[in-house]
Amino acid sequence: VLIDNLQVALDGQLNSTLQTRAHDYQKYNTWTTIEDWVTTITSANPALISRSTIGNSFEGRAMHLLKIGRSTGTTKPAIFMDCGFHAREWISPAFCQWFVREAVSTYGTDAEMTTLLDQMDFFILPVLNVDGYEYSWTNDRMWRKTRSTRSGSGCVGTDPNRNFDAGWCTLGASSSPCSETYCGPSVESEIEVKNLANFIRSNKAVIKAYLTVHSYSQLLLFPYSYKYDLAADHTELLKVANGATQALTSLYGTQYTNGPGATTIYPASGGSDDWAYDLGVKYSYTFELRDTGRYGFLLPESEIKPTCEETMLAVKYIASYVLKNPY
Repeated sequence: VLIDNLQVALDGQLNSTLQTRAHDYQKYNTWTTIEDWVTTITSANPALISRSTIGNSFEGRAMHLLKIGRSTGTTKPAIFMDCGFHAREWISPAFCQWFVREAVSTYGTDAEMTTLLDQMDFFILPVLNVDGYEYSWTNDRMWRKTRSTRSGSGCVGTDPNRNFDAGWCTLGASSSPCSETYCGPSVESEIEVKNLANFIRSNKAVIKAYLTVHSYSQLLLFPYSYKYDLAADHTELLKVANGATQALTSLYGTQYTNGPGATTIYPASGGSDDWAYDLGVKYSYTFELRDTGRYGFLLPESEIKPTCEETMLAVKYIASYVLKNPY
């Protein structure tokens, strides 16, 4: 057992017992705080950010989407990145927020970021599983799934990353509603999943990369997870992953492992990265951020800054590669 005393780890996660309501990039923020931040950062950066919603969650929360990039009046290639699939993986939404801030604050000074935002757009979904994320703050820190309910089962929630149309409910997923990896009663049964899939389907012409951010294990994964076959683009996907993790490791020496999901971590069907790849989004990657189990999902707030800084390097590497390799 890596965490001897769960309560100590839970308490140690938040650096200060005084939880202020103000948004802080180096703290974990509640959904309410993140929602306010979405509005604030958009208003503060009208030339670079626009805001929309892709729909509402099961419990009626808005799923905010930020589009970042300099408006050129022409269609630009885009990268879609989401965070917060699994409620307890708090470092994930923290990274999406960090990415947005870095993008707008380094535009015009950092050459690479300036080129990226001039020539591409980034669609950022700061939290996919908004209901589960809220529940992980209010009721159960270790909650993973959505909060959907169904008649006939007393168990709540579906694993959103087992609910996509990619070998749905075969390997590494459960048909039991009480399981942590419940695939749901049908493909895209979860409104959050359907909203995401609909957005990507509608914008498939411009979305050239799909990045989904999870924790933990320090992995950079690509298709496939629902089968052991190698992806048609395996060699290139591995090459880009290797370059991205080399960039990440260069900052603090954090070691990552790269490879196809099924053989690198475990087989899992119904995942968003496999679904996006099969849809035609070639550069499809899943990040599993820090750490490797010492704190696991309860990564201390002191780790937010270094985790986000190193992950920025990997995301920028992938984005620059995608920009230079149109398809």
